[in-house]
Amino acid sequence: MTEWLPVLSLQQRGGIRHSTKHKALTEAIIADIDSGRLTQGDRLPTHRDLALRLGVSVQTVSASYKEVERQGYLRSEVGRGTFVKARVTDRASRHMLDHRPSDTVDLSIVRAVFTPEHDAASRTLLSAMAEADNTPWMRPCRPVAGLDAHREIGAGWLEKLGLPKVSPDRILITNGTSHGIFLALATVVQSDDLVLTESLTDHGVIGLSNVLGFTLCGLPTDREGIIPEGFEEACRTAKVKALVCTPTFNNPTSTLMGAARRQRLAEIARAHNVYVIEDEVYRPLIETELPAISSFVPELGFFSTSFTKSVMTGLRTGYLVVPRHFSIRAASVLRVTSWSAVPVVAEMAARWVEEGVAERLVDIQREEVRTRQEMIARALGQYVLGSHPLALSAWLKVPDYWTEDGLIRALRERGVAATSSEPFVVEAGDPPNAIRICIGGSMSMETLNDALDTIGNTFAQYPGVNDAGFVA
Repeated sequence: MTEWLPVLSLQQRGGIRHSTKHKALTEAIIADIDSGRLTQGDRLPTHRDLALRLGVSVQTVSASYKEVERQGYLRSEVGRGTFVKARVTDRASRHMLDHRPSDTVDLSIVRAVFTPEHDAASRTLLSAMAEADNTPWMRPCRPVAGLDAHREIGAGWLEKLGLPKVSPDRILITNGTSHGIFLALATVVQSDDLVLTESLTDHGVIGLSNVLGFTLCGLPTDREGIIPEGFEEACRTAKVKALVCTPTFNNPTSTLMGAARRQRLAEIARAHNVYVIEDEVYRPLIETELPAISSFVPELGFFSTSFTKSVMTGLRTGYLVVPRHFSIRAASVLRVTSWSAVPVVAEMAARWVEEGVAERLVDIQREEVRTRQEMIARALGQYVLGSHPLALSAWLKVPDYWTEDGLIRALRERGVAATSSEPFVVEAGDPPNAIRICIGGSMSMETLNDALDTIGNTFAQYPGVNDAGFVA
């Protein structure tokens, strides 16, 4: 247990006086974590001990710990105590940095494959737009939900993805799938509501729980994703507000949910009046027509997709389908977050959909990804825990003699960046000893092959042993 003792001030930052001691303590704890005085893994004093040392009530300490935990700075473990945890933004940043050395092969970020065909298509598009009358999409402030033409074209694209015919007035143009997930959650979820997701899920969802203040709990999964019995049990034992899930190629495990499983989850959601929010950013990549969960429960379902993982990474526009009775509220949330999605990018996507370019680039994407997944199977097949021939990443088991952090460091030293399991873990506990590698971007097949060889050689080498076979 740390010898830490907070310094309480009755003045809040900004000069506003605290109304209660627990607010002063809350701010002191957060300030000490932000400053580094308290670091990840530090165990805080017990409620009673800190109360005695500060001369405040146990209730004051309990209220502060609860609030700081709600904001994502602490975790409580029954019988063990209260610990400082890495906030999701810190965890993600440690493993997925914005900048890499130029000699590093970056397999840490999921990106669409970028080929010469993608480059040529984007140049043609930009030239055409430069010559066009740009009044409709360069000058509008309304409608907030998106230009009518863009929403109509979006409805056609969603139909191609296998959704039942969607009325354009149920569609919001978004700045990508993650933006759509945020809008859906902010539309239906309040602070302290319980939201369920996969036990390993996209780190963005974990970050949203900190931003919006809801409680996020992970559900057990198998090779098809969320296990219905686990979802049903959670709904029976607690008041669940929403389920957020990625039925197509879960991040990081690449699981693909079958049609029967999707329908069963929808039935459970309807029985317990739980909203379903689907992250379907990868859906354009699959060739089998699978129903959206929300198609079974349109009154409860939100469906978010985009072009960033299937057509081109920089084409950050997407579509959020909302229940009809939430159209106005969801548009209001969109207005206060970004007023509207960027019309210029939405126009680019709309043109590619109308001209058939989007479908052609998706076909190229599938072909490229298949080849790269075959390379993973040949080089690292014995380590693969989760993958799919059309997924942009693979989930690899780390040999027992490596820790995932140790392996990540070793790979970086050898010029390969990958991602550990830590950013994807929803609840406290030991993360699985696994890493995620991503195969998109503009790297050549030769570069990817060399990176996979580096990973395989590192897996096969015990920590602390150098390439010559001597202990370093």
